[in-house]
Amino acid sequence: HESSATPALRPDGSPEPVVTVAELKPGARFLTYRELAERLIPYVKELGFTHIELLPVAEHPFDGSWGYQVTGYYAVTSRYGTPEDFMYFVDQCHANGIGVLVDWVPGHFPKDGHGLAFFDGTHLYEHADPRKGEHKEWGTLVFNYGRNEVRNFLVANAIFWFDKYHIDGIRVDAVASMLYLNYLRKDGEWVANEYGGSEHIEAADFLRQVNHVLFTYFPGVLSVAEESTAWPMVSWPTYVGGLGFNLKWNMGWMHDMLDYFHMDPWFRQFHQNNVTFSIWYAFTENFMLALSHDEVVHGKSNMLGKMPGDEWQKFANLRCLYSYMFMHPGKKTLFMSMEFGQWSEWNVWGDLEWHLLQYEPHQSLKYFMTRLHEFYRSQPALFTQDFDQAGFEWIDCNDNRHSVVAFMRWDKDSDDFLVVVCNFTPQPHSHYRIGVPKKGYYRELFNSDSRDFGGSNMGNLGGKWSDDWAFHNRSYSVDVTLPPLGVIVLKLDPEESQQALTGQ
Repeated sequence: HESSATPALRPDGSPEPVVTVAELKPGARFLTYRELAERLIPYVKELGFTHIELLPVAEHPFDGSWGYQVTGYYAVTSRYGTPEDFMYFVDQCHANGIGVLVDWVPGHFPKDGHGLAFFDGTHLYEHADPRKGEHKEWGTLVFNYGRNEVRNFLVANAIFWFDKYHIDGIRVDAVASMLYLNYLRKDGEWVANEYGGSEHIEAADFLRQVNHVLFTYFPGVLSVAEESTAWPMVSWPTYVGGLGFNLKWNMGWMHDMLDYFHMDPWFRQFHQNNVTFSIWYAFTENFMLALSHDEVVHGKSNMLGKMPGDEWQKFANLRCLYSYMFMHPGKKTLFMSMEFGQWSEWNVWGDLEWHLLQYEPHQSLKYFMTRLHEFYRSQPALFTQDFDQAGFEWIDCNDNRHSVVAFMRWDKDSDDFLVVVCNFTPQPHSHYRIGVPKKGYYRELFNSDSRDFGGSNMGNLGGKWSDDWAFHNRSYSVDVTLPPLGVIVLKLDPEESQQALTGQ
């Protein structure tokens, strides 16, 4: 199949080059699927997301597992309604132009007696040898991917969700735990493969089989891997030896950027590599930049709590992070509550802190996310070459003294390009010069420091004219003002530039 070479499809069947995902867990009060359709869909649509990703909705006994310890692989959880209710939810998403992804968990299953464990009195679905058949740290069992019956059970299950519920994609959970026999295991606790290595050959073959069958029957869907290692060709087609996913979560980018933004801005000058390193490998896979549920639990704090400084700086840091995320190559995923700045960690037994939206900083952050989505979706340069080196070009990545980076994003089907400049400190900079490839008027299309977003409203009065001053190995340059903890995006205005250059 050619999953990695073709874009996903919208619910109406047209190509969908833009993918921004809202990752969600249905509410703690157990709103029904039909109630979620009424309340959630307008909210997600207002924010501008293209897809909703649901944490596992297959039946599971323990709420605290977030759905990742599945016992009923072919049963949608009855917590929120009937199978017909879930079908209604998906249909309503499609009617509003929103795709639906579900988390799928083929990597492990719980030991509950009413599940698959020891199903017929023998180790039917799992390995008999606990060194291959058990995740001790998780208290779960591992599927025996070497058995055709087990593989067929899981492949058919993936097809089932697409066939019966018309979902648009799956995110395969914990792929790294499937691919390595020594995952979270000490010496002596795992068995090597037939070649003496730690690679789980049967699991890799199983993933190729799933994706091959999936894209054969449902071309245009999404298959996303949560894979945190350097396993090669995860998002490459199966016919060239890849695992066949169309997208892979970029865990390296996520960890680097969260570590970077957690620092006091003064120390960021010593860690410029956190910002720039991801570009070295950004085009080796079809990456998705994901800030997921895993980053706002277990004492890690929510996104605002990770940011340093006073309240204003925390919100400015968060706007800066999100802006850089959306300008960086790759598709995007945000977990619920990140869009309005929840202070506390996610609690599966509690509701989101919706009351915060009565306060201006949180209202402004939500409005910022809406406008960021609008801008992102309006600029093809930001998504048409997400997986191609030709779509990205550094202007300057070496100004660690000021913690500033500048780069360009190029459109695939035209000569359009965007100039992006990021200032990762609270220190504004006036007369900051950056090289540009063409002469003319550069309009400021986006500024994360806008007053509308809760910022200080420092900017460039709508745009800047280029100077005939070579800089950064380019023939022209512009003298800009960089706002504190801000990201600005400039674009050459060909009409105004042409009028000025021709004297009209």
